[in-house]
Amino acid sequence: MRVSRRRFAVAALAVAAALAAAAVLLDRIDRALPPPLDDPRLLSTEVVDRNGELLRVFANGEGRWRLKADLDRIDPQFVRMLIAYEDKRFYHHSGVDPLAMARAAGQWLANGRIVSGGSTITMQLARLIEPRTERSIAAKLRQMVRAVQIERRLTKREILERYLTLAPYGGNLEGVRAAALSWFGKEPARLAPHEAALLVALPQSPEWRRPDRQPGAARLARDRVMARMAAENIVDTAEAGRVARFAVPSRRLELPQLAAHLAAAAVDRDPFAGRLPTTVERALQARLEAVVRAAARRMAPRVSIALVVADAESGDILASIGSPDHLDETRSGWIDMTQAARSPGSTLKPFVYGLAIEDGLVLPETLISDRPADFDGYRPANFDLTYQGDVSVRRALQMSLNVPAVRLVEAVSPARLVARMRRAGVTPMLAQEQRPGLGLVLGGASLTLTDLVQLYANLVRQGPFAVAIGDGVRREPGPFGGPRPLSPVAAWHVIDMLSGVAEPVGAKKLPVAYKTGTSYGYRDAWAVGFDGGRVIGVWVGRADNGAVPGISGMVTAAPLLFEAFDTLAEGRRSALAPLPRAPAGAVRLAAADLPPALRVFDRPADGHFFSPVPATRRLHIAFPANGTELESPLADSGAPAPVVVKLQGGTPPFRLMANGVPVETPSRRRQMLWVPDGAGTTRLTVVDGVGQARSVEIVVR
Repeated sequence: MRVSRRRFAVAALAVAAALAAAAVLLDRIDRALPPPLDDPRLLSTEVVDRNGELLRVFANGEGRWRLKADLDRIDPQFVRMLIAYEDKRFYHHSGVDPLAMARAAGQWLANGRIVSGGSTITMQLARLIEPRTERSIAAKLRQMVRAVQIERRLTKREILERYLTLAPYGGNLEGVRAAALSWFGKEPARLAPHEAALLVALPQSPEWRRPDRQPGAARLARDRVMARMAAENIVDTAEAGRVARFAVPSRRLELPQLAAHLAAAAVDRDPFAGRLPTTVERALQARLEAVVRAAARRMAPRVSIALVVADAESGDILASIGSPDHLDETRSGWIDMTQAARSPGSTLKPFVYGLAIEDGLVLPETLISDRPADFDGYRPANFDLTYQGDVSVRRALQMSLNVPAVRLVEAVSPARLVARMRRAGVTPMLAQEQRPGLGLVLGGASLTLTDLVQLYANLVRQGPFAVAIGDGVRREPGPFGGPRPLSPVAAWHVIDMLSGVAEPVGAKKLPVAYKTGTSYGYRDAWAVGFDGGRVIGVWVGRADNGAVPGISGMVTAAPLLFEAFDTLAEGRRSALAPLPRAPAGAVRLAAADLPPALRVFDRPADGHFFSPVPATRRLHIAFPANGTELESPLADSGAPAPVVVKLQGGTPPFRLMANGVPVETPSRRRQMLWVPDGAGTTRLTVVDGVGQARSVEIVVR
């Protein structure tokens, strides 16, 4: 008895040792030959909006539409139906369901052919990651082994998500998201019962049940799924009966293609990102694309349109349309006209007026001459070839008169205008080795629509620093550190003047300010406008730079701008944001209340316009000159030594200000002292006793 017990114990130990050795061996084999879960086949690239909603999808390297599934964004009812139909014990087995395999074997023996494979969802995933070439017992055993391996590595949720990413749905559609978008035009987050039933049925035989090619087979399979769901109390019988009344989809829909150019540029910059977030608002983008397409249909066949909407404070691009249709060959729709450099026409004029106001040369009610003038051989004319005589600065800007704008750019200098544009992160493109000239203000340079929107965003925004609107993917969001291109007071005066421009004929009156422009030869029509927080830019023209007779900023682009603002307002709970309030120091002065020196602009180019201030009394800063760079030595105390500011002309007393802050009490002397408070750029302004003001910018190193 004692011997038999000993033998039994030895045998038991031997069996245990053999089982342990087998387990170790199987574990090592499992580790040495893992399933290929890191699928080398790429997912489709998704470009999404600021809320994660799909804008555009790009097929993967195999030409397949394969979108990553997320159970949190898939209808739970569909998931319950899938598990009930395909693998009801999914949450209870370890990759292989013995009961399902036994049932499949019994059906095979009874019918002499394979009726069902007994595959679990995990086994189907194994087949998807390692496609088989034949149906055999060896292939089935391999699937079973792989299924066990998968269950050891992934959670049930991860298995479901991978299956719903790779499951075939007909043609080059893979995954439940691509299927829902292609057959129903929506994400699978909310599915009707008949939609969910079709998506459960399709992967079993995706080609034989394709609804666009085999509608009868698709409908029969869908109804069979619903009958099973009713039998298992997943849906009620009445619901299952109603499903038969719904037709299956008769055609496959295109996947989303919103913000086509912006999305393509984002993918070009980051081709290996599976999901690219943008700052675009999907709903706004879709509405504006419809507006642009409708406008394009009213224009000549080769005319294109581009539109950009940006948030002036954050710099976010909210919508970007590079052409009415990126697949339209007639309009060269593949060219992104938001990034094409073209002549901006008169759209830079507001910044010239702002500089002149900042320099103390004019105020909105200052009179300025609109008469034929010769600027050293340059003779600008107005768009309509007529002249208004003496007009207020406000009226000159609102009417977009050319001669007054050239008078002012001559006074403030084209180079300073370019420097201020660079403050806003925008550099106009000039001809090779060409210096900025007076024609710059009339379109004598090249800018993109995105550049113009960025300039105007920095005109209206309230923050102290310039903002970059970036590329729509938040690469350089928000302020980038430099000062705004115009002082707050000058910017507000410009906004105030532009807010008085009449709306285009037939457009709804809206609380926005805007400026139009038309390039030489009728090649480009522009309109850029803003409310208190958002900027919209519109360009109309031909992508090949051909002339479009009859187009103009006011007639062609401005109506579309107002339609875009109306669309923007409709899609928001609140109305358009109010324009900025006047900052400290900004007041509207009537013509009669202006200081004598600001009643008439005294910089004529032709000698026919007179100033009430005699030439000998016109204020001038003799030193330092504008743009001077100074090396400020240290005084004995260790502080920076004072800089002498020398004046010519003017009427005492004189007040000196540094960056708008008074430096000392008014003085009757024409030499004043200013002590730098450190290195950097400073704007020195002198105001005399009759209100003349002159300014220079200097750099202290």
